[in-house]
Amino acid sequence: MLVGPNGVGKTMILKNLTHQAVVRGHTVRFSTASDMLADLAAQESSVALARRLRRYTVPPLLCIDGVGYLSYDSRYADLLFEVVTRRYDAQKPLLLSTNKAFADWGQVFPHAACVVTLVDRLVHRAEVLEIEAESYRPKEAKELSATRSKQRRAKKH
Repeated sequence: MLVGPNGVGKTMILKNLTHQAVVRGHTVRFSTASDMLADLAAQESSVALARRLRRYTVPPLLCIDGVGYLSYDSRYADLLFEVVTRRYDAQKPLLLSTNKAFADWGQVFPHAACVVTLVDRLVHRAEVLEIEAESYRPKEAKELSATRSKQRRAKKH
């Protein structure tokens, strides 16, 4: 589990870990939380949902990026709970990034009864890496702006 504020490289780390798993011959499914949950919620029958759940529970490694950037209703919480529980019971690894402390997941899934158990299963056998840093994006934007200004001034002379 990668936990940290926006812009500190959680997604890049997750993608690099995923890439290394693929290079080493593992099958991996990578998805943003919003894409995975929307995909599961769009299934119109229990048979279709069961089939689609396998997409996220069968691969030896599942990577879910960006839990916490959006709020979800109870149905979405239940769907994430189902994926996590199936992977937990099968002892299959899961990589996940979030910008919210686990104590704040009640804000991500308001009114969801399963949040405490969901977090409990996620962290039980997990390595939780907390990234404490400032977003690199404002610094990068400032540097880019300075470079462009310098280039414009050079063209004028």
